[in-house]
Amino acid sequence: MNRRLPVSPERTARASLSGERAARASPVGLFRLRSLRNKLALVFFAITGAALAVIYFSVVTQPESNLEEKRLKDLELVAGIYKSQLQALPRDPIKGEVPRTVRQVAESTDSHITLFAWEEDPEGPQGDFRGLSFIALFDSREQTLFPRNPSLLTRAIRTRRPQIGFDTFQGDDIGIVAQPLLGERPRPGVARPVNRVALYSRDFEEVEATVSFIRERVLLATLAALLLALAGGWLVARRLGRRVRRLEVAAGEVARGNFVDPLPVDSKDELGQLTRTFNEMQAQLRQVDVARKEFIATASHELRTPIFSLAGFVELLQDEELDEETRREFLETMSEQVARLQKLSVDLLDLSRLDAGSVQLQPEPVDLSELARSVAQEFTPALADHETELDFATPAEGPEAVCDPERVAQIVRILLDNALRHTPTGTHVTVKTARRNGAAGLTVADSGPGLPQESTAKVFERFYTGDAARGAGLGLAIARELAERMDGRLRVTSADGATAFTLELPAGGNGA
Repeated sequence: MNRRLPVSPERTARASLSGERAARASPVGLFRLRSLRNKLALVFFAITGAALAVIYFSVVTQPESNLEEKRLKDLELVAGIYKSQLQALPRDPIKGEVPRTVRQVAESTDSHITLFAWEEDPEGPQGDFRGLSFIALFDSREQTLFPRNPSLLTRAIRTRRPQIGFDTFQGDDIGIVAQPLLGERPRPGVARPVNRVALYSRDFEEVEATVSFIRERVLLATLAALLLALAGGWLVARRLGRRVRRLEVAAGEVARGNFVDPLPVDSKDELGQLTRTFNEMQAQLRQVDVARKEFIATASHELRTPIFSLAGFVELLQDEELDEETRREFLETMSEQVARLQKLSVDLLDLSRLDAGSVQLQPEPVDLSELARSVAQEFTPALADHETELDFATPAEGPEAVCDPERVAQIVRILLDNALRHTPTGTHVTVKTARRNGAAGLTVADSGPGLPQESTAKVFERFYTGDAARGAGLGLAIARELAERMDGRLRVTSADGATAFTLELPAGGNGA
C-alpha cells in the first residue's frame, strides 16, 4: 500500500481556503443551500428579522393607539377642570363673556370647543332625555364647520358624566370629549336651568408625527440590524464552516490511511469537543495500524525460520534411504518446531492485542500464594522432565494483590517456563511471595548460570533472546506489559549464578 505524507494543519487550512475560493468563484456555489455556512447565515438572518418584526409591531403599532388614548384622557381631565367656568356662563350666548371664556378655555386645553344647547322632546317623559335636539351656541374657532356627535352628547347628558370617543373631522382622526353642563333638575315652580354641553375635540397630528418619527428610526435601525446580522452571521458561519471543513479534510486523509497531525482544539464548544474526539479516534486508529504492521512484520520474521526448517525436514523425510533412527530424530525435531510455532503464534496474538489496547483487565483481590501454587501444578510434567525441584516460600495466607487473576497466572507461567527453558537440567527453582512497602510481590528465582551483564537491561525487549533456538524473546516482553497494565512492574536481578524475576502489584486489604 502506497503511503502518502502526513497532512499538517497548515496544509489542511490551505485545502479549506482553496475550496472556499472555488465556491466564491462560482455564483451557484456561493448561494448553495447545501452549504453549512450559507444555511447558518440565513437562519441567523431570519431569526433577527423575526425578532425585529416583533419589536416593530410592539413599539410602533401598539404605542400609537396608547398615545391617542392618553391624549384623550388628558383632554377629559382638563375638561373637568374648566367645567364650572363654562357652566357659569350667562344664558345669552351673544354677550362677549361667552365667546371670550370659550376661547380662553380652548387655548388653555389646546383643543377645539363647541358649545351646544339642548332641548328635550316635549312629548316624551320628563327626565328621559329621549329625542334630544342640539343647537350650536358658539364655536371657539368661529367656523360654520365643527365636529358633531349627537350620540356621544346624548350619552353624556343621560349619564351626567363626561364621555370620550373617537371621530373624524374633515378627513382627520380626532378625539372628542362630551362634557355635560347641567344645572339642578327642575322642580315645580322653579325656572328651568340652562342646559348646555361642551364638545371638546383634539386632533392627533402630534401623535402621528411622533409615531412617524419613531417608525422611521425603527425601520432604519431594523435595516442596519439586518445587514449587521447577515454580515455577522455569515462571518460566524464562515468560521464554523472552516472548522468543519478542516475536520472533513482530515477525516478523508485518515480514511485513505494517511494519519495527520492532531488538529488544534481552539474552543470548548461542540466543535471543539468533536475535534478532540476526532484526535482521540485517530490516535487509537494509528495505534491499531502500528500494531497491525508490527504484528505482520514480527510474524513474518519469526515464523520464517521454523517454517523453513520444517520444509527442509519434510524434504529429507521424503528420502527413502533414511534409516529408522534418523527418521525418528527428524520427527522429534519437527515436533519441537511445531511446538515452537504454536507458542510463537500465541505470543504474537497476545502481543498484538496488547498493542491494540484490546486486552480487558478485571482487577479483583487475589491471593498470590494460592495462585502461584495452582499454576505450578500445571508444570508438574515439565518439572519432572527437567529433573527440577520446585520449592515454595509462601505464607499460608496472602499476600493479597489487586489484579486480574488470569493475567497474573499468565505472567507466572511465562516466568516458570523461562526458568526451565534457559537453565540446565536439575536447576533448583523457588517461588516466593511476600508483601513489602505496600506492594504484594511474587518472585520466581533459579540457581542457574545467571544472565550476562549486558542481557539484564535488554531481557524485557521484544525478540531479544540469548539463545534463539529456545524461544522468540516475546514472553518476558508480554509479562512486563501485562504487569504495567495492572499498575505493577516486573524487574530482574542476576548475581552469583542466580536469576530472580519479581512481580510487584498493588497490595490488597490483608496484611500478610
